[in-house]
Amino acid sequence: MRAALVFLCLSSVVVSAQTGRGGAAGASYRARLSPVPLDLSMQATIGGSGTASAVLSGTKLSITGTFDGLKSPATLARLHRSPTRGVRGPEVAELTVSHAVSGTIGGTVDLTPAQVADLEKGRLYIQIHSEKAPDGNLWGWLLESAKK
Repeated sequence: MRAALVFLCLSSVVVSAQTGRGGAAGASYRARLSPVPLDLSMQATIGGSGTASAVLSGTKLSITGTFDGLKSPATLARLHRSPTRGVRGPEVAELTVSHAVSGTIGGTVDLTPAQVADLEKGRLYIQIHSEKAPDGNLWGWLLESAKK
């Protein structure tokens, strides 16, 4: 009986280690996509809004979202990593995006353990680019959804 209990406890520890931080598997994240003009002159070319959600399963992050109100058609969407929230960072992965002023974004990304840690710390963000805003039109930080 004692051996079975020890085995069960050790199995639980192994499963927790494999899924990240114990309960991260199946963790849900949300982002509010909004314009972030780099300077005042860009206000005429940047606009719109959107939302995105993501679910982490192991190290696989599945992202879905919608956007509307862009002032020109979307050209691409990417997942980025930042050293701290609010600061631009390098691309992690390309996402699919509707090439229109309204549409959807999505994709599945295999994250490294370091990228999973960045996600948990709020350092990953989604950025949608458009024809008139090739440096980025809508941005949104993936933050863990409130636990129910």
